[in-house]
Amino acid sequence: GFMQNLYATKLAELIKCETISSTASKNDVKFKNFVNILKNLFPNLFNTATFLDFEGSFVLKVDGANKDLNPIMLMNHYDVVEATGKWSHPPFSGTIDNGILWGRGTLDTKGGLFCMLQAIEELIVNGFQPKCDVYFVSTCNEETSGKGATLISNYFQEKNIKFSLVLDEGGMILNEPISGANGDFALVGVGEKAIISAKFIAKSNGGHASTPKKNSPLVRLSKFMVKVDGSNVFKPKLSNTIAQTFKRIALKMKPPISFILKRAKFFAPILNKLLPMMSPTANALIKTTVAFTMAQGSNGDNVIPESAYVVANIRVAHHNTSKFVINKLTKIANKFDLQTEILELGVESSISNFDSTQFRFLESIISKTFTDVIVAPYIMTGASDCRFMSPLSDFCFRFSPFKISNKQLNSIHGVDEHLLVSALPPAVQFYKSFILGV
Repeated sequence: GFMQNLYATKLAELIKCETISSTASKNDVKFKNFVNILKNLFPNLFNTATFLDFEGSFVLKVDGANKDLNPIMLMNHYDVVEATGKWSHPPFSGTIDNGILWGRGTLDTKGGLFCMLQAIEELIVNGFQPKCDVYFVSTCNEETSGKGATLISNYFQEKNIKFSLVLDEGGMILNEPISGANGDFALVGVGEKAIISAKFIAKSNGGHASTPKKNSPLVRLSKFMVKVDGSNVFKPKLSNTIAQTFKRIALKMKPPISFILKRAKFFAPILNKLLPMMSPTANALIKTTVAFTMAQGSNGDNVIPESAYVVANIRVAHHNTSKFVINKLTKIANKFDLQTEILELGVESSISNFDSTQFRFLESIISKTFTDVIVAPYIMTGASDCRFMSPLSDFCFRFSPFKISNKQLNSIHGVDEHLLVSALPPAVQFYKSFILGV
């Protein structure tokens, strides 16, 4: 109980320091304050490690005994998203109540950051030196621009430093990730979809709303959106990774579904048709998705817009390339006399092989820390800073060592984000075993 309470109190300090990142916030005072809190909470780490600052994001390097070995990188960002809505405990109060720590960032991802730094702090106190160099990375703009991860990745590329393994936030330990799978599953992201942000613009001569022409800008944009939304613009494809996800989840399922999922590759033609109908999540696992998120018309209710636009958030499946996706959407946009403007071209991440020594090592550490858990690789539909590290390592994994409920999962970026205090000691132990075992 003592360690558990100590951990919770320390993490609460991090939650109380509000670190919302917005596209406007540069190297903010609050980020400096946060790093100062870390220095106080982990004195031995900061006295031992080399600290590098990247405009608020940082790297801590702990020297290993053997310089011939490639280093490893452990990551968790410290910025958070805003906390609107009605919370049962104020989001930046760090309230610990009845074994629960409430607050924005408990799961995403100050909880993980605390556990990995606490792990190395305890190891250093006991006089331990890792075999290889261990880099701890934390950024202050993961939720917005990914700038810190870009700067850090570029730094390592210039220094020509390659990593044998990178571990960032990602999948967690969930009970029944798909209905009927009765067990605990540790989901390890081995890749993530690239994100493209695109603007589709419709122009006209404008005019008065009393004498409208056919196919005005908003109508053309609407037809375009209906076309993209309703048709199978991008074909589904069940990848080897997702087939493996199903194979492992099927271990806890009953026939006949278990029979099919264990042979997902063989039944791919059927699954490619079924999955998109099952749920938006299942659909996103095997397809490039397009979500229309923003729009603008004219400024007056009686004015036909001279220019109107919609913005799409596109998540690219690995069997498509960003170029292919843009070309395809541009072609459709042209049919409706729209112009295409790419606002942000996503970063494509490679897929790390689950059939590797590195994945099996991570799997063994998870299994050692958490009993009766099935480890399954998957591809993240959301994004993490990890994608920027693809050039540095063939083995980039995304996993947060917390057992969480569906309610907690929905609280990430939502209301009442919280972490069970009892989840902290196993997570610290996980990072310790990881560093000791490398």
